[in-house]
Amino acid sequence: MTSPLFNEFSVRGLTLPNRIVMAPMTRNFAPGGVPGAHNAEYYRKRAEGGTGLILTEGTVVDRPEAANHPAIPHFHGEQALAGWQEVVEAVHGAGGKIAPQIWHTGAVKAQRPDAPRPGEPEGPSGLFKPDEPNGKAMTEEDVEDTVAAFVSAAKDAQRLGFDTIEFHGAHGYLIDQFFWDGTNQREDRWGGDSLTARTAFATEILKRTRAAVAEDMPIILRISQWNQQDYTRRLATTPDELEAWVAPLVDAGADVLHCSQRRFWEPEFPELDGEKGLNFAGWVKKLAGVPTISVGSVALDGDFFSTFKGEAMAPTDLGDLEERMDRGEFDLIAVGRALIANPDWANMVREGRVADLQGYRAEQLGELV
Repeated sequence: MTSPLFNEFSVRGLTLPNRIVMAPMTRNFAPGGVPGAHNAEYYRKRAEGGTGLILTEGTVVDRPEAANHPAIPHFHGEQALAGWQEVVEAVHGAGGKIAPQIWHTGAVKAQRPDAPRPGEPEGPSGLFKPDEPNGKAMTEEDVEDTVAAFVSAAKDAQRLGFDTIEFHGAHGYLIDQFFWDGTNQREDRWGGDSLTARTAFATEILKRTRAAVAEDMPIILRISQWNQQDYTRRLATTPDELEAWVAPLVDAGADVLHCSQRRFWEPEFPELDGEKGLNFAGWVKKLAGVPTISVGSVALDGDFFSTFKGEAMAPTDLGDLEERMDRGEFDLIAVGRALIANPDWANMVREGRVADLQGYRAEQLGELV
């Protein structure tokens, strides 16, 4: 197999057998925040199926307001961490590599109106989006405690044997809320008029984590231009603004940037390099000089909006993806819904059985298999 998808990849002390990553996907199958044997089996199947690196669903830090759904897994407490230990052992037993996606949902709304959040939501300025309050503005003590909670989770990940860690800094959740001037209106050291200034929360987490975990433990940070509050939002509208955003993150300790966009093939700055230009991950790699993960509607003929509409999606050709990877536009590709439909997606592609891949159906979210 000559596809660039199946080249090895190394960063710090981590070597992956291929460039395929399981994208983190919220599943809400951890009652009381505790992952169990069914979660372990779900991830084990994707490892057995040839996925190079598994990024777990978002799992929340030790803050009472961190989760916006009662079945989001926790990454703290004896029971939850024991559950994650079982997940790690299952994935490693199948020959896989795995990272937890460490998360705080911030001042977003509860996923279920009939299941309110356990505490009052918290965010940089208590805003879900501009001019729409939700919860409270974090005090300086809240911010410090939350930074410490992220670092503690990273240390627990290392202790449990995870191969790397990812912080969720995208899609309108807490770290992203600090990036965005629409939700971060603070006048202390955690805010500021520039995007560079508003990286302070993320960079503090990265710096402290880098000092707290082993030198060979890679740190991944997921970022996005869009968020759930505004799908058209762009934090950086020019390459200079993009560099001013990502350079401090790399300087603080991010080894890999996971660049989320809705459709991976769309150019980030078409006015500069055309309709076939670099995507978000490509521009970030060019400007930041670190490996990047691309993601967005990989191997399917519809984006995630189709999921909300209950539409089925069929597999698509991988030629454009392989061409981009072959020329080094980005280093890794995260596959989401296609891996829900096909746990052995990577092996099937490697073996040339693309025609046998199953399409994705929204009802597949209703069970964890």
